[in-house]
Parts: sequence; structure tokens; C-alpha cells
Amino acid sequence: MANLNTEFLGIKSPNPFWLASAPPTDKEYNVVRAFEAGWGGVVWKTVGQDPHVVNVYGPRYSALLNGDRRVIGFNNIELISDRPLQTNLDEIRRVKRAWPDRAMIVSIMVPCEEDAWRQILPRVEDTGCDGIELNFGCPHGMSERGMGASVGQVPEYIEMVARWCKTYTRLPVIVKLTPNITDVRYPARAAKQGGADAVSLINTINSIMGVDLDTMTMVPSVGKQGSHGGYCGTAVKPIALNMVTEIARDAQTAGLPISGIGGISTWRDAAEFIAMGCGTVQVCTAAMVYGFRIIEDLCDGLSNFMDERGYANVGDMVGKAVPSVTGWSSLNMNHIEKAVINQDSCIQCGRCHVVCEDTSHQAITATKDGKRHFEIKEEECVGCNLCVSICPVPNTITMRTLKPGEIDLRSGKLVPGEYANWTMHPNNPMSSACA
Repeated sequence: MANLNTEFLGIKSPNPFWLASAPPTDKEYNVVRAFEAGWGGVVWKTVGQDPHVVNVYGPRYSALLNGDRRVIGFNNIELISDRPLQTNLDEIRRVKRAWPDRAMIVSIMVPCEEDAWRQILPRVEDTGCDGIELNFGCPHGMSERGMGASVGQVPEYIEMVARWCKTYTRLPVIVKLTPNITDVRYPARAAKQGGADAVSLINTINSIMGVDLDTMTMVPSVGKQGSHGGYCGTAVKPIALNMVTEIARDAQTAGLPISGIGGISTWRDAAEFIAMGCGTVQVCTAAMVYGFRIIEDLCDGLSNFMDERGYANVGDMVGKAVPSVTGWSSLNMNHIEKAVINQDSCIQCGRCHVVCEDTSHQAITATKDGKRHFEIKEEECVGCNLCVSICPVPNTITMRTLKPGEIDLRSGKLVPGEYANWTMHPNNPMSSACA
């Protein structure tokens, strides 16, 4: 049976699934329930200086729902812990002593002043926790106070604070990065240069969830006003996965341990983040929507997948898919595919024809011999994959790779066998072929 035991920065946990710093890790009661359910670790909800912050006493959350009212996106305007620092520290100490085999990371956010970090770090370390996470990602409330994302958007600040923390604590230091930035590689490089042991990402994305058109008020609102918040949940997964991958394949940060966050709801999501370089994964929204017992499905699903594919432990999977990612200009321009429709499973809904006819390359028939019939016209098909993406019946439309020597009916040319990317293409004025 696959071994889910994980070691990240020397921190051991029975599985790679940690709860992210958020309401589910706000207090002892929640964290104990999580550990009883089987979670491998937690990142305690962000603590700060006293006097503690005050959260609004009204709507803090809002959800983006699909047609059957499943949550696909989530927004919050909650701030860091609104309980006294010592209360949090006492609870962290008790939980860690009671659950020594679980990972206990403490998220911290204090002003960007060396003395503030010098004071809080020994107190956090004294709890017996396993590591700290520097919250440089929160996009609302705290960022207006010069913390959170306002630090995470300035690589020089990240490097400076990371260096302070490595000076004043012996614990592993994880820097949590904001996605509200043009290129996530720069803050990741800064974290590494500052001595950080790892990065975690992504934090939430700046967002406004919607507008109540009856009252012309944004939602969620407190009274008759609202504020931008942090967006998370299933819908942010592609953004998070891209940013994780950019760090994993960047020459300056390659090998930097990563804890993946962002839209992880299933074991498959987790496996994808691990394959893209994450040693652990952090979950929040899925737990808030379905409760802590989802850990059973996460662990069973990942374990079964690993058994089927022959992965003995989580470490065997870390980064396996990273080499498959490259820049657009390195893609093989000689690779050609065509869509194929399985007539036996086609339900004749016609969606493929409509979208191809209206928005793509007019490569799917609507009729044949006077009857409703959907078939690929290879002489028009560019292999764009749109029809595969929208077909409601799995595996009814698939892609076929043309073999070297076959004729591409669209161009009338033989498919070449050799690799050639954009830098070699004659249409590129800077290509070797043009020269």
C-alpha cells in the first residue's frame, strides 16, 4: 500500500494534506477536530501583535455557484486572528503536545519592522510548533495597514523580512506568496535569497464577488457597503498551478520546497500539485464547504492512485510533471492532431458543430446524406481541442496524432518527423530558416 507519510523541511506528517491558515485553523477546538478526522497537519490561522485585530460582525463570505449550486469560487473579507496572541499560543502548545505526529505550522503577520519580528518569533517558537509561515499574501484589510500583500508585492521587503526571521528563529521559515503580482518568480527568488526554507502559494486573489442588482450593492456587504476580498476555491486552481509550476521550473528557484495552495478539492487536484513540484498541499475552501471528513477521500484517492501507478511514496511523485512544461516558442510546430468523433457514443446534441461553426474553423458537419450527423472534416480541422472541451459525453471526441509521413489534409503536406519550434519557423523573421 502506498506510503502517504510526508517529510517537508524535516517536518513529518502522516499524509501531505495540511489545512491552510484560515478560519478552519482558528482555534484549538477546530484543529483537534481536524486531527481526529485525519489531517496530516495545519497552518494555524495567522497570529499578530496585541491588541488583536477586530473582524466585522456581519457577512464575511460570499460564494460563486454553478448551475446546480455547487460552490466553485469563494470570497472572504476576514482578517487575521481576532483573539489575543497569548490565547493562540497557549492553544498551539496544547495541541502540539497532544498530537506530536502532526505538522503544526504557525502563520505570522506583524508590521514590517525588525523589532516586531524579533519579539514575536521566540514566543511562537516556545510553543513547540514545527515551523512558521510568513503571511505575505493577504490582499485585504491587513494590506491597507502595510502588511500582507503589500509586503508580498515588494521582493526587497520579502528578502529583508525572511532574513530577519532566519536570524531570530531556528524553525523552518515558509514564505506565503501573493498571486496579486505580475510575475511570481521575483518574490519567490527574493524569499530564497533571504534564506527562507520554502514558499507556499497561492494566497487569495483580489476580488469583488458580485452586485445585488435590486439594491445596487456589492456582495458581501456590511450594512450597505462592502470591500474587496480574497478569492479562493476550485476556480483558482489553474492560476495556482501555473504559479507553482513557474517557481518549480525557474532556474533560480528550482529545488526550493513548495507547499501548494489554491483550489485543491480532490485527491486528483492534490496529485497535480505534487506532480508540479509541491511537497505538501494545503486545503481550505473544500473543508469549509464539505467539512473535515473530506480528508478520508483525499487520502484514499491519492493512495489508490499511487498504488495503481507504482509510486511507493509521495516523494516519488514530486515534480514528475515539471519537465513537461515549456515556453510557447519551444512547442513542436510539426506536431499535428485531428479530432475524431465516436459515432457509437455521440448523443447528437450538436454542441460541437455549433461552437466550431460559430467560433472556430467550420470543421464539423451538421448533416450527412440529409440526416443529422456530426463528423470531423479533416481538411478544415486545426486540432484546437475546442470540441473535446465542450462535448458533454466523456471520450466521445478525442484527438488523434498524425504520424510522420501522413498527409495533413488541411495543408496538403506530409507530416514531417523532425522537431521544429517557432525559433526555426520560416515565418519568424528571427528564425534560422529565415536567415
